[in-house]
This record gives sequence, structure tokens and C-alpha cells, in this order.
Amino acid sequence: MKKRYLAIDIGASSGRHIVGWEEDGALRTEEVYRFPNGVTRADGHLTWDIPALFGHVTAGIEKALGAYPDIVSLSIDTWGVDYVLMRGSEEVWPCYAYRDDRTAEAIPQAHALMPFSELYRRTGIQFQPFNTLYQLFADKLTGRLEGVTDFLMLPCYLMYKLCGTAVHEYTNATTGGLVSAESGEYDPDIIRSLGLPPKLFPKLRKPGEVIGEYRGIRVVLCATHDTGSAVEGIPMDENAPYISSGTWSLLGLKTDRPLTDARSEKFNWSNEGGVGYNRYQKNIMGMWLVNRLRDEICPGKSFGEIVREAAQSSYDETVDANAPAFLSPESMKAAFDGALTARPGDTSDYFRCAYRSLALSYRSALEELEQAAGKTFGRVYIVGGGAKNDFLNRLTEEFSGKKVIALPIEATALGNLKIQMKVDP
Repeated sequence: MKKRYLAIDIGASSGRHIVGWEEDGALRTEEVYRFPNGVTRADGHLTWDIPALFGHVTAGIEKALGAYPDIVSLSIDTWGVDYVLMRGSEEVWPCYAYRDDRTAEAIPQAHALMPFSELYRRTGIQFQPFNTLYQLFADKLTGRLEGVTDFLMLPCYLMYKLCGTAVHEYTNATTGGLVSAESGEYDPDIIRSLGLPPKLFPKLRKPGEVIGEYRGIRVVLCATHDTGSAVEGIPMDENAPYISSGTWSLLGLKTDRPLTDARSEKFNWSNEGGVGYNRYQKNIMGMWLVNRLRDEICPGKSFGEIVREAAQSSYDETVDANAPAFLSPESMKAAFDGALTARPGDTSDYFRCAYRSLALSYRSALEELEQAAGKTFGRVYIVGGGAKNDFLNRLTEEFSGKKVIALPIEATALGNLKIQMKVDP
């Protein structure tokens, strides 16, 4: 009898349940459930509807069991940095989304207690205004930590709701700027300096651990940060740069150890946990630019049509794709208009600008990566939704001079499944 495994892969715009099994020496998969996701605005803040998300998690499991009643294990991965505060078994709502601006006042106060240069030296995590560190410090300043007994990163929260075991998984914990690059555990000096409750920071658990059961199915920790699982799922012939291309584009390289030198800090590179290695990578704004433009200026167009029209446009001005103005604007079109000197003539010009700007960001990041690694790479592997975009792939090859190996596969789900399959029954 074939052993079947269930990967629940949740991104910022959608989630999917994928069943996997080994057959004839290969990993076979079938998507059995897909659902939408997205931020909601409540009381002036961007939040996640976590109860609805959990409803989709359980509905998808039921659908998977209906097709494959012999599933032996499951695991959940999501984006990083966000969490649910807990008071015992009760949640503290809302669950804020990382694109919310609530950390703006907390960041300078946090840096007054421990400068970013020291934070980077200790953690190797790039500055992002939404890092878990700043979110938790903002919670402290506003009194939200009163009576709080734990905070659970989203995949660990969802698995806790399934099996009743609350844990902190290593790869996702590293995304938040609180884990020591040296020890691989929460850094007590950072926690002490910021005045955060030490009881909130237990020993971290690693991918591959079984933490409980749900309806007779083992609940296993994968690399619960989706990029951590995606890197595990990339079939690379060598250790080459990768781009996990989705709402964000994560461009990086596997390294033996974290790189926390002054150059890495200057160029804002991150060192995040992998499965037995370090992920030296950088966040690039990614398909967020394109998705928001589409929602605003041509919601009826398919992405295939958008890509074809962008390829035919002659508009060549570009923007800094990573500029703060594009992180969470009320109007993405207005954000582009404000950054450009020549107003685009039609919708295709906006998309051509977005794709070219992303490709230039990839080139810049690859140049920085080669400086840090001390070597030149001939290829870059691209997985995720962006791997299907022939125009962006062509621009990336043209601008970077690298051979693009585009793998339009569900790399995150594959990595999630591979980790589960290594666990003994």
C-alpha cells in the first residue's frame, strides 16, 4: 500500500492542499483543494482572518481524506514573521498582517535599546519593518502582551489547532529577527534588551519532528517557512542561486553558515534557517507589484494576456521595485506614477515597467550575492508562480547574463512533502 502525505501550503494570496506519494521512484502529487487568502482591513489596520483560514485547512483535510483515506501525515507551511498571540488557550485578536504599518513608531524605540547593527551582528536578519521583533515590541508598547503566555507563528498556530501541541519551529522563527545566528536559538540578550517576556521564547524545534495527531494522521513539522520548504523542493544539479517567485521573490543561495559581515548588512541580506544549511537570501517585492496593478487597472484580464501585452510595449522606464512606496500603497498605480518621470500610456506600459524593474532587482541582487560568495554563477533556478512567466524569465536572462532554469512546479509543497517522507512511520 502506498503511503500518502498531505502538504498544506498557504501563501498570502491563496492556499492549497497537495497529496503526495512515491511511485516508480518518483514523487507524485495531486492538488485536492485550493482556497483564496488575503488581508482584510479592520479598525484601520491590515489583518488576517485566521478563523476562516483554519476553516479552509480543515475543509481541505476532509477533501483529501475523501480521496485518499490512507494519509499518514500532514504538515503546514506559510509565509514568515506573522503570529497569533495566546493567553493560555485563548487567542488575542486581531492577527495583524505584516504589511500593516503599526511598527512605524516602535522601530526607532527598539533601535534605541539595541541598534540595528548589533541586531544584525547577532541574527543576520535583514531589516524589514514587519520583522517579528518589531511587531512584538509594538505589542509590548501598546499593552497587548499583558497576560500573554505564548505567540505562535501562523503554521505552528494552525497545527496547534489541529493537534493541541504548541511549538516554535526553527526555520520560521528565524525570519523574525530574534534567533541567534550562532546558536540557532532565540537570543536572550535581544529579548532582555527589548524587555520582552522570556517565557514567550522556548527552545526551537526542527523540521522532521512529529508533534501530534489529527484524526489519526501524524502532524509533522516541515520547514514551516514556505521559502524554507521551497528550497528543499528545488531539484538543483548544483548549489546555485534560486528565486522563489510568488507574492514576494526570495533570491538566495544555500551556505554552510550565516554571513553577518558589514557588506551583507549594507546590502540588507538575510540569513534564515534551512534544513541543515543557512539560506542567505534577500526579499524582493515580487508579484505583489503585478497583482496589485491588475486588481486596480484591469481586473478582468488574464495574466497570460497581461504578459503578452507587456512584452509588446515599448515603455522602458523602470522603478526601484523594493522602494517602501510599493510595500502597501492605497493605490499601486499611484505609487508607480509617483516614481516615474514619463506617465505610462496604457496598462501594458505599467506591467512592462513592473517586470523590467523586477528583473533589474534580480540582477542587482545576483551581483551582490556573487560578491558575498566570492564566486560567479552561470545559472539561476526559478520556482513558484513567477517561473511560468516567460517574459520575466527572458528579461532576467537578458539583464543578469545568467541562464534561467525555470521550474513551474509547486516547489514549496514538494519540499514540505519530502520532509514528511523522511520521518519514520
